[in-house]
Order: sequence, then structure tokens, then C-alpha cells
Amino acid sequence: MAGLRIELHCHNEFSNFQLGPKETPYDCGVTIREQLEKAYEMELDAFFITNHNTLNGYSSLLEYKENYGKYKKIKVYPGEEITTDQGIHILAFGLNETIKAGNSMEETLDTIKSQGAMSCAPHPFGLSNGLREKAILCDLIEVFNSNNVDRYSNLRASHFAKANNMIEVAGSDSHVVSTLGRCSNLIDSENNLDDILYAMRRGKITIDSSGYTTSREMIEHALYKIENSKEDIIVYFKENHPHLTGLCRFLINAFESNPDSVVWTTAYKVAVRMITKLSNKINFKDQDHTVLYQRNLRAILPMILK
Repeated sequence: MAGLRIELHCHNEFSNFQLGPKETPYDCGVTIREQLEKAYEMELDAFFITNHNTLNGYSSLLEYKENYGKYKKIKVYPGEEITTDQGIHILAFGLNETIKAGNSMEETLDTIKSQGAMSCAPHPFGLSNGLREKAILCDLIEVFNSNNVDRYSNLRASHFAKANNMIEVAGSDSHVVSTLGRCSNLIDSENNLDDILYAMRRGKITIDSSGYTTSREMIEHALYKIENSKEDIIVYFKENHPHLTGLCRFLINAFESNPDSVVWTTAYKVAVRMITKLSNKINFKDQDHTVLYQRNLRAILPMILK
């Protein structure tokens, strides 16, 4: 299908300090200039900016691109990744007002609908923050998320979407410059918000490209978060795992001093292997997924090691 090439899930520096007390305050270091330059390089016709729990950044993007003729053909549309009272994430496309975090899933979906916007279940079967089977309540479902490197999460989402005849989309969930446009969609529409929303509601959208975030990109994102949020991370360990605070501080210092070390690449590969095993058990072998939301390592480790 020919049409507009569009990115539906990406973040920039306006996502910082929006995720809430259980997350690091710094989420993304991508600047507006970097984001527009990458969108231009990727030949995107448009993208929705979906920062966490805010529409901040949208008007700044519009202003910046209008001052640089190079970017004028790239359309930017308002979106938001909203956190519910249960820590679940919901994407909204076409909002005119920010939807605050902390409402129930039902309230959040009702508010999205009241603004004439569209809802989407991002990373629905990921190992945290996903709607899982309640994704069926959304207008769209993200069946491919670049950060779901365990692969089973995306596979389960694809199976679920097909079983329930849902409209499927892909999202880069971009938090570093290089991943913007990694996943793109084709929409059979004119390049304006009303036409795009109309087309998506009628399923005139297909996945154009999809690809996973690399280990280097994951490490780059982790480095940004740790460098800027390390004091908050240490405070968290002091309050919740005091006996591990010294080890936490040591690992942070070691990581910052040499993030390109083979040690961290190896650690990442081991972590992905463990996460993949856990995702398979939860998404295809009916293990209890609720333990993940408690973030209790003592409960999660036995599931991985069995």
C-alpha cells in the first residue's frame, strides 16, 4: 500500500521528569534538532511525538521546524504515552490537551475518546507497563516494538491482534536518535491530522518497516539515564535495598568510566537471554505475569532459573 511513511512512537528530552517516582527522572536525551534531522534523514513524511505524560515538546517542535525550511515538509502531530494508576502505558494520537498520569485505564481511554483522539496499546505483552489482554479495548495495537528485544513479547502481541481482528501498528519507541524511524507505518491518507486519524480508524494503515534496538543503542540509552539520574538511583537503593547500595555505586562508577567495555556488552547479552526465557514462560507458558509489576527480584529470579 502506498501512502504516508510515519513514525507513531518516539520520545525526546521533554519526556524527562514525567515518568513518576518509581522511574529515573531522566528518560530521554534526544533534542528537537536531533529528532527533526533524523526524521529528515529517514525520509519520514510525519511522526507523532509521544512523550510520557505530557504534550510538552509538540509546540516546540512545530516552532523549530518552521524556522528551518529543510524540515517544513515533515509534519509533526501531537501524541502522548500516558501512565495509568496501575503503571500501565497507553498511547494516544491526536490529543489537544495533556492527559495527566494516575487515572484508571477506563478513565484514560474515555478521556482519549472525548478528545476525538485514538488509543493504542504500546508494547502490550512486554515484561512491564503493558495492557496485555486489555489491549482489546484500544483502537490500535502495537504488535512490534523495537525495545521488545526478547521477541516473544512482539510475537504474542501479533498473535493476539490477529485472533481479535485488531488494527496492527509498529513503533520504534525511540529514546535515542538512531532508532527514530526504525519502525515505520504506511497510512493511506493526506498529510493532515484529521485525515490520518480517519484513515487509521478504518484500518488504512500497514507496517512498513520494523527492526530491533541494538545492544549499543540500549547501552547508550542506559548511560544517559544513569549519568543523569545516578543520585536518584543511589537514594532508591538506600531506601529499598540498603545492603546493595555499595555494589550499586561501584557498578555505576565502573559503567560510566568505560561504557564501551566488552563487560557491559556481555552483561547485556546475558540479561537479554534471561529476559527472553522469562518472556517465553509468561507469554506462552501461562506463568503469572503480575509478579513483574511488583519488581520483586526474589520472586522473579526463580521463574528465570527454573
